[in-house]
Amino acid sequence: MADFEKKQPMLDRRHFVGGALATSALAALAGCTGGNGGTTAGSGSAAAEAPTVGENYMSYYLSEPAFIDPYNGQENQGMSVIAACFNGLVTWDYDTNEPVALAAADLPTVSEDGLTYTFTLREGMAFHNGDPVDAASFKRGWERMVDPSMATPGEVGYHLAPVAGYAEYAAGEADEMTGLVAVDDLTFQVTLSAPMADFTAVCCHPALVPVPQAALDDPASFLEQPIGNGPFKMDEPWQHNQYILCSRFEDYFGEAPAIDGVYFSIQADPDTAFRGFQAGEIDFTNIPVGQVNDCVEQYGQSEDGFTVTPGAQVLTGTELSTYYLIPNLTDENLSKKEVRQALSLAIDRQAIVDTLFEGYREPANSIMPLSIDDNEENIWEYCAYDPERAKQILADAGVDPASISVTLDYNSGGDHEDIMSAIQANLADIGVTVTQNTLEWAAYLDSLSDGSYGLARLGWTADYPIQDNFLYPNFFSTADNNYNGYNNPDVDAAILAARQIQDEEERRAAYRTICHQIGEDMPVIPIMFYAHNYVGSERLAHFFYDAATIPHFDTAQLA
Repeated sequence: MADFEKKQPMLDRRHFVGGALATSALAALAGCTGGNGGTTAGSGSAAAEAPTVGENYMSYYLSEPAFIDPYNGQENQGMSVIAACFNGLVTWDYDTNEPVALAAADLPTVSEDGLTYTFTLREGMAFHNGDPVDAASFKRGWERMVDPSMATPGEVGYHLAPVAGYAEYAAGEADEMTGLVAVDDLTFQVTLSAPMADFTAVCCHPALVPVPQAALDDPASFLEQPIGNGPFKMDEPWQHNQYILCSRFEDYFGEAPAIDGVYFSIQADPDTAFRGFQAGEIDFTNIPVGQVNDCVEQYGQSEDGFTVTPGAQVLTGTELSTYYLIPNLTDENLSKKEVRQALSLAIDRQAIVDTLFEGYREPANSIMPLSIDDNEENIWEYCAYDPERAKQILADAGVDPASISVTLDYNSGGDHEDIMSAIQANLADIGVTVTQNTLEWAAYLDSLSDGSYGLARLGWTADYPIQDNFLYPNFFSTADNNYNGYNNPDVDAAILAARQIQDEEERRAAYRTICHQIGEDMPVIPIMFYAHNYVGSERLAHFFYDAATIPHFDTAQLA
């Protein structure tokens, strides 16, 4: 997911991680949940009257989502709502670190050739409108993600690229995806165009869900009030820039949630939300930059980094996310890998983490987050801090540092200014001339698409916690998130080969080799691995917020 995915803009095009997501919000007129659990309307002009909810509702901070309809679930704001309201076939279990069945009765059976995955659905499941959840509803939901005829075509369909018929359907050349078949009401069959041993993990993505016929019959209404099959249902349409209200779905097929519902309080920015938290109006929110240690002292630190309990309310667990720079490979200097290697060696990542993030993030030693695979074979040699070696590499390549002039490009409002200023100072120390270029979100996305950038900031959060999801979307030559057009035929071939390795340890070893190979080319410059910086209220007896930044409202409990 791009922390920005542009095609998602992951940015997510799958999303811009963390602060960038928060900055996408517009005006903040959200209602607030009182300390006793009651909700009252927020102040501000043109605010809709906020509903009053009971004490057993959780109030959760959001910035304004891009989409809450799963066909275009592209960033963690919208995905929080989607995950509450929809269930896919399988989900990722962070205790066992593997997929487990959810709407499917069990994990899929896989054909001997590794191409066909057969899912048997649980019996008796229903959508929030009473329609049955069947295999046809999964085919409908998955095809909708790829359908080019949607009023606003989705940007997360790439998850289904391994499925047979994807390319033809995405291009508008076919009426359906041939690899998706509803064999009968309870049998959903997925056929791939080539084996992919990790495909069950792909199916864990929260957007790969079923939808009722209403999604096709009235897409405009569905966009504002999706009808799901999950533990919570939307009680009314999305109140943009104000709130989203969900209540427990009484006919949910799984174990009933302990809370009665979720009040998504949409605020203008994290600072506003944090003030609401301090006033007892919001149960879970971001911690502003520079205030993590203060919050740890006041509210206590979570033991595992991901679970809020009373007195251990600050989450600092490592996320499946990397913050990095992409060099414009059409630039005369940045096109040279020696220059990219030198620029990377000049950056003091540890100082950035310690100074700006109070030591709660990790300096990136490659593109691969430690939370996905912490094997030393992933390490990129040029992610070390060694300015003297940086100068020597440039000298050996015959490049005068004074001849290098680069622009650091980034989106405004996402707390990136201090990071970029630190990087600018580091590069100036080896003689490189650096300027900063800050753009509003929409203009920034345009610059990435049209190539009018120098060194651009990006972030990537895993869609599912497998190595392939960091390497294929960002470095395969034709992948949507490969913004600077990195093209190494050997890397392409190795990724496709690794996908087909059935033995897990052999497959993981192959991806480590690929990761190291990419690191020699330095097509991107990793800066740091993200970590949670969230705090929950003492009302939260238990709340799990996973490494992929998905909230687990289904298991939340209020004190």
